[in-house]
Amino acid sequence: MTGNIEAWPIGTQLVLLAVLAAVISASLIVILRPVLSRYAMARPNTRSSHVKPTPQGGGIAVIAATIAVVACAAVLTPTLLSDPRQLVIVFAATVGLALVGVTDDIRPLEALPRLVLQAAAVGVMVAALPAELRIIHALPWWMERVLIVIGGVWLVNLVNFMDGIDWMTVAEVTPITGCLALIGLMGALSRDATLIAIGLCGAMIGFAPFNRPVAKLFLGDVGSLPIGLLLAWLLASLAGSGHLMAAVLLPLYYLADATITLLRRLFNGEPVMQAHRSHFYQRAVDGGCRVYRIVGLVFATNVLLAALAVLTLRLSLQLQGIVFLAGCVLVGGLLWHMNGHCRNRPATR
Repeated sequence: MTGNIEAWPIGTQLVLLAVLAAVISASLIVILRPVLSRYAMARPNTRSSHVKPTPQGGGIAVIAATIAVVACAAVLTPTLLSDPRQLVIVFAATVGLALVGVTDDIRPLEALPRLVLQAAAVGVMVAALPAELRIIHALPWWMERVLIVIGGVWLVNLVNFMDGIDWMTVAEVTPITGCLALIGLMGALSRDATLIAIGLCGAMIGFAPFNRPVAKLFLGDVGSLPIGLLLAWLLASLAGSGHLMAAVLLPLYYLADATITLLRRLFNGEPVMQAHRSHFYQRAVDGGCRVYRIVGLVFATNVLLAALAVLTLRLSLQLQGIVFLAGCVLVGGLLWHMNGHCRNRPATR
């Protein structure tokens, strides 16, 4: 049986793994929902967009499905994996950060210990990167690694910050991971990274029906934090493969919304560690824009960013810069639309 599966085209294998991840994710959610409804309820607060207590913890199923699919691939199609040891380390860091998330979901942690634990998990993930992986050759190796850790911690947090309305993380992660899988099929990303990307993509699709507005289940920190970690590893792997511009373009909307919001709060003297509703998508919700419209615009923007990222793979550095500017204009237009120009009847999460 193993031999037959290994003989199938790589694209067929990845599609089947994505379907398997979606089925596992959705099945686990059905099994876990009664428990989550009892022990992991998200109560509305000043940062929330929902108005009724809603169970959280769907990220348990997403992360478990992603890991399970990679494990299945290791058993059935071992030729898909190039460095199993690296995957074990990355998944160990992912599970560790998921435990931090589930603790924070049940009993919120203070900001400093949470940040330290996040940095530790990202540090383990970065240690798993191949020693020869380089992104900016002009920098000393140690300095580049420090910058990757800082960027990884920021990505972990911004995925958590941006997971504030239904389907938002689905609209972000699905196009990114789907594009990464496509880039892997094009030979521009390692098979290990391609495998994780397709597994996470399928797992998020399995979660999506339960998070459809108005959501019956949230990811929780147990999902958003490790998802951010996996995205950080995937994007670092892509950048280290010589495709830095593509690695920046893919998460550009999240990077722009979260970073601009943070800088704006710092400039205004607002406490940046305190929960708030200052992100562009939150301002759009508060302005009366429907959740479906917001996540639809985010999804469409991410699909276009994914197309631009793929385009950069075959362009010179100068032309990549032009494509990047086009991505900035695209994201800037979305932020401008959300910041006071998105109006519709009020809608709740």
